[in-house]
Amino acid sequence: MQDYELSVQHVLWRMERLHSKKEVVTKREQGFHRITNGELVRRVNRLAGALKRLGVKPGDRVATLAWNNYRHLELYYAVPCMGAVLHTLNLRLFPQHLEFIINDAEDKVLFVDQTLVPLLKPLVGKIPSIKTIVLMTDGAPAAADHGLGELLDYETLLAAESDDYPWPKLSERMAASMCYTSGTTGNPKGVVYSHRSQFLHTMGALGADSLAITEKDTVLPIVAMFHANSWGLPYACGMAGSKVLLPDRFMGDAKSIVDMAEQEDATILAGVPTIWIGTVAYLKESGKRLPKVHTVICGGSAIPRALMESMDALGLRMLHAWGMTETSPLGSVARPKADTKPEDELNARLTQGVAGAGVEIRICDSATGVELPWDGVAFGEIQVRGPWIARGYHNGYDPGKLTEDGWFRTGDVAKITPEGYIEIVDRTKDVIKSGGEWISSVELENAIMAHPKILEAAVIGMAHPKWDERPVAYAVPKPEFKGKVTQEEVIDFLRDKVAKWWLPDEVRFIDEVPKTSVGKFDKKVLRASAAPIKEGAAPAVRK
Repeated sequence: MQDYELSVQHVLWRMERLHSKKEVVTKREQGFHRITNGELVRRVNRLAGALKRLGVKPGDRVATLAWNNYRHLELYYAVPCMGAVLHTLNLRLFPQHLEFIINDAEDKVLFVDQTLVPLLKPLVGKIPSIKTIVLMTDGAPAAADHGLGELLDYETLLAAESDDYPWPKLSERMAASMCYTSGTTGNPKGVVYSHRSQFLHTMGALGADSLAITEKDTVLPIVAMFHANSWGLPYACGMAGSKVLLPDRFMGDAKSIVDMAEQEDATILAGVPTIWIGTVAYLKESGKRLPKVHTVICGGSAIPRALMESMDALGLRMLHAWGMTETSPLGSVARPKADTKPEDELNARLTQGVAGAGVEIRICDSATGVELPWDGVAFGEIQVRGPWIARGYHNGYDPGKLTEDGWFRTGDVAKITPEGYIEIVDRTKDVIKSGGEWISSVELENAIMAHPKILEAAVIGMAHPKWDERPVAYAVPKPEFKGKVTQEEVIDFLRDKVAKWWLPDEVRFIDEVPKTSVGKFDKKVLRASAAPIKEGAAPAVRK
């Protein structure tokens, strides 16, 4: 067999030679920007030439602070294909976290969308590794009061280069890109992806029992391009030859998402559950439907049953996937097996599915490290290994994440059925231990969100003098029920759905559940501001 290096360059070759007429469509303030793959590849060549002229060498880190748009996609290809390392910056991080990861990665050049320049102002004088900042804009340059010095213009740089770039021969073991975790505890940690891991992850994502993206599809990723490589969708779509729709900074606007999907005949959507909660509300309110969409990929956190049922009723079939930054991110996909009975199909789809081809998984007791059975009852920490699973972090942070026998410790707690379906129970830091028994905050949240008057719910464990911890629920009523739903009503709703000792001691109503930078419920914020449990707050619960 030929010794063929697996690299992102192959994806670029396919886009140019096999799918040059396919479009990349980006939403703008007015209308859409359109570019074909063929045109985009020529711009990628010019961009690589500009990077070389700026002094970027193999192994140098090139940072991006950008929305989901075609220029960001051009960087996805030009940077790794010339041998440098693409580092996507999470634009929703606190300034101190941005400062930390830029310095930790030692980024050399930074590309920034004009609307995001204000995010860099607090970093002036604090990111010495950055030698050049390039502004990506359609109009007038940013105001000169940003304090960042001279900003080069993206389009001017490209205009000075040739359409042909002499791509170097790359080793598949070279770093292609890096993403940092969202820093829910301590500083974010960098995960470095090789060309080999990106290539194999792309092939895994395209599988028929995985995301099953094809040349016939039109894909709208509402997951940010700065988060876990946008779940690998940019490269998967490039490899398959799919049409790509990019929402730019309008990712949180349900109307913009639906309008773009409707106008451009989207067939696959992708995003976290909070995106789809808003989409369901808009579709019901507007009466619009998306009949061309056959798959809604959903990950980031567990899908509440009520949300999947609502999406099904609207003709939008959700595909549950599990993964994390450290798994590139695809780890498992919930496609029911052929022998699944019709009455069991919804339950199978609500699991995190089975491990994807190329990924091995096990669950272990977090205290003893002993592997636990796949019986659908025992639960422990998920541990994974495979060709696109991280073996550690950039600069050697947190070495304990890898077991002695080479498995990555995810921090997710799950049980696995005999058929291999993974059911996430919680994060190790979120599971609640009450009276020596475990309570899954995730399952309790999903049960609460099934209440017809509740939009969102997050559950945390609070200290208790007798039971060690007890669950406290934070619930967001639907707008029309604000002030019209009571704690007793929610607890009564739960009585026949969870064990009696799972019932929350309190239900606290709030306007919005705080979210992390990638749209997950941010329970550490709730814990930091939570008042202690009121003695006797829910006496019926503990009788």
